[in-house]
Amino acid sequence: MHNQFDQASGIRNMKKTNPVRVIAITSGKGGVGKTNLSVNLGLALSEMGRRVALLDADMGLANVDVLLGLYPKFNLSHVLKGEKTLDEIIVQGPSGLQVIPASSGLQHMSDLSTVEQAAIIRAFSDFNQDLDVLIVDTAAGISPGVVNFARACQEIVVVVCDEPTSLTDAYAFIKLLNRDYALNRFNVLTNMVRSTRQGQALFQKLTRVTDRYLDVSLNFVGAIPYDDSLRKAVQQQNPVLASYPNCPASLALKNAARQINSWPIKTQAGGYLEFFVERMIQYGAHEDVA
Repeated sequence: MHNQFDQASGIRNMKKTNPVRVIAITSGKGGVGKTNLSVNLGLALSEMGRRVALLDADMGLANVDVLLGLYPKFNLSHVLKGEKTLDEIIVQGPSGLQVIPASSGLQHMSDLSTVEQAAIIRAFSDFNQDLDVLIVDTAAGISPGVVNFARACQEIVVVVCDEPTSLTDAYAFIKLLNRDYALNRFNVLTNMVRSTRQGQALFQKLTRVTDRYLDVSLNFVGAIPYDDSLRKAVQQQNPVLASYPNCPASLALKNAARQINSWPIKTQAGGYLEFFVERMIQYGAHEDVA
């Protein structure tokens, strides 16, 4: 066990430049538009002059590339096989957004072993991109892999919509991270709402439950309205910010991105790419030992 991590220890020597804001976009359930929001928030931050990479962390059902109309020849499965480096699989998206694609339809990729995760840490140790923001689009649910990525990131944005299962699953996710891993700060982004008021009401509904049963602090990031332009943009395989920059959803996404950009950047563990990956691997090692 020690040998495989010794092989990856070079990550500690990775050149540190600016602190990287590492943000997980996640949800308790699927179907809430999480990946679409990840793509468009990344694009909005890029348009604000930030150097942004979007990591598709849904290892088995990746679809960031589909939403962007990209056709990557290589993905993280090739990195794990030692065939490519992270720099070699990056795909350039619109407005300078860099995409790190995962694989789709490979069951093996959704359940990586600790040895395979150690291969990713070695890949990140040679990652040469100078970034301001890394957005991690996780899979839906509360699997160990999703929890892994969320715990490793500085900020967690939980996406909810106006469905009972969305709120209950979001609460379950927050409860798990709070009670088992002592995380106590979460950001909430409401999606597909009829109005900002409805989005705020959803946030308050979730807050009432967390205030009563958990020791957490929730921050309201914003409300993204239901907008037919989003559906049209998906059909066009283009971000809504690019196809319909002045539609209600795009304007709301830009507002949310401005708030995210204003968050203070942490410089302790987790503030650099190597810490992001190192913490992910350490958790995997603990799980394997257990």
